[in-house]
Amino acid sequence: MTVTYTAQVANARFCGFSKLLLAWRGSIYKVLWKEFLAFFAMYTAISVTYRFLLFEDQKRYFEKLAIYCNHYASLIPMSFVLGFYVTLVVNRWWSQYTRIPLPDRLMCVLSGGLQGVDERGRLLRRTMMRYASLSAILILRSVSTAVFKRFPTMDHVVEAGFMTREERKKFESLQSPYNKYWMPCVWFTNLAALARCEGRIKDDSTLKLVLEELNLFRGNCSMLFHYDMISVPLVYTQVVTLAVYSFFFVCLIGRQFLDPSQGYQGHDLDLYIPIFTLLQFFFYAGWLKVAEQLINPFGEDDDDFESNWLIDRNFQVSMMAVDEMYGDLPIMEKDRYWNDSNPRPPYTTATLFKLRKPSFQGSTFDMAIPKEEMHFAPLAGISENVESEGGGRHPNLALFNRLLSTAPSPTAFMGGALRRTSAQLQRFRRPSGMYPHSFSDEEGEDEEGGKTLGLPGGSLPSVLGLDTQSTICSCGGGVNARTPLIEVQFGFGSESRVDALQSQGELTEKEEDDEDDDDGVRSEKGKMDELNNDTERDIQRPVFLLPPPLQPSRDPSQTPSSQPQNKTPRSASTTPSGPLGPSIVHARPAALSSQDLFISEPIADQAVPVAAIPRPPIGGAKMSLLAVPSYHDPRRHRSVSVGSESQSTLTLEIAPCSGQS
Repeated sequence: MTVTYTAQVANARFCGFSKLLLAWRGSIYKVLWKEFLAFFAMYTAISVTYRFLLFEDQKRYFEKLAIYCNHYASLIPMSFVLGFYVTLVVNRWWSQYTRIPLPDRLMCVLSGGLQGVDERGRLLRRTMMRYASLSAILILRSVSTAVFKRFPTMDHVVEAGFMTREERKKFESLQSPYNKYWMPCVWFTNLAALARCEGRIKDDSTLKLVLEELNLFRGNCSMLFHYDMISVPLVYTQVVTLAVYSFFFVCLIGRQFLDPSQGYQGHDLDLYIPIFTLLQFFFYAGWLKVAEQLINPFGEDDDDFESNWLIDRNFQVSMMAVDEMYGDLPIMEKDRYWNDSNPRPPYTTATLFKLRKPSFQGSTFDMAIPKEEMHFAPLAGISENVESEGGGRHPNLALFNRLLSTAPSPTAFMGGALRRTSAQLQRFRRPSGMYPHSFSDEEGEDEEGGKTLGLPGGSLPSVLGLDTQSTICSCGGGVNARTPLIEVQFGFGSESRVDALQSQGELTEKEEDDEDDDDGVRSEKGKMDELNNDTERDIQRPVFLLPPPLQPSRDPSQTPSSQPQNKTPRSASTTPSGPLGPSIVHARPAALSSQDLFISEPIADQAVPVAAIPRPPIGGAKMSLLAVPSYHDPRRHRSVSVGSESQSTLTLEIAPCSGQS
């Protein structure tokens, strides 16, 4: 049985391991004494031969050989090879013990899940637990020499009561060249399914739990089988063994005491007995013996697992749990501390000193702080980013502010791409006089030297200001991205739209005049205020929906391509309405501001007339305000919206506009 000395080392004291050094069973002395005596005998024989049997010239030659062996023996990496090998073996040894199949979890689930106090229920529970124990015995007798000696044949298993004769016939009738330790587990699952059909297992969840615990039990059996089949590589074991034996074989010659009269370095003392060489053999060879004992813990060594004891314990406990203890409950009573809100179990005299130790409240529980430092200080009186010595601002903060002030704006990052886009759009400009007067025809050079469209006031605005983005169409409608649909105003006439656009143009011209008078240097705060004002002005303006599509001619003889375009603005009262409300068509003013730059034109030749959009068949002659008609002309339209220097957005859209070819 495994040698247990845990109680003897429960408390650390002076020379606590001294008593353990005198133990014989399971000790290193019991394992190594034969090898130790053999090594010492061979060393003594070589020493006697050198001292008394060799001639003088033979002694000189042996002395040179001993010095050579002692010099090169240190090249063998004993500590590294042995340390890594023993660590691997010890980890494998403990992993095998944790894989021993224990029925404790399975018996608890089975006792609570398989109901029935009658003989049928008792028979099912005992049979299923017996099958689990039988599977453990079959795998243990396959890997453990002690268990195999106890059950050498299947007749011994039947005679021991783990298997009936009918079950043995079933077991042997299955022809398989592999180990059949898993067959009782299959019988277990069949009985569990039968119990579920009979209603003794109430639901599928309980059946699932029982089968999961069985699979865990069977998995442990399988791992023991694989541990037995897959050993530590033989090459590694041979390397370690040869390294240890060859090292000490060299030490038999290299560690000999030579004649001090010859004056060899390190050999000026003759003690006859190599004390430290024997200790080195004791440690290294003992280390190898530890690995030799633990590499297979299912043998019959002192520190091997007690497999037979585990079989007896597991079988007895599992049968008691599912049979005698099934439904056996003690009478429930009120505990001793029923009315005690602070129960404290009693102490004996031997443990009375525990009461004198206060309970742990935390490492800072006894920390003391002066009273003048316990008052809360107002946040206004706390100086931030102040040095402890000079009291001034931290120099890194000033450097950080300078970096922020000189950092490029988002406009600088996107300026190159926007300028290249403007250069491409310039090639599709209309003839002179077709653009609104607020569109700047000035050209500027970008960083690459190309000509780009210039805007009054500097570079193009950033496209990152998505919060203030708005879409402005040349047909007079504008929808702000932040305006809810429910707040859109309907029914504005052409006169109000013209007035709004004119006032909007006056505001834009006034802003451009103010920017021209400025010296070009404005603080970051001024820029943010201007951006906020522009955003509020965009939100306060009345926004409109998209205009209705063009109405084709009702004359079937007139084709859509030859249908004339009616560019005369109509009032809101004559505009056909949809199901959601009246449609809106506003008059296009003669002069537009810099914000009303939604330009829609085909990329191809402008002289080609644009085909009218046919009326959709859905809804008859009326169309919903939110229904966008499809455009069948293969020519694409490019839409550009260019704002002022304020944080507006350059928007590219493809959308046909009414009243414009």
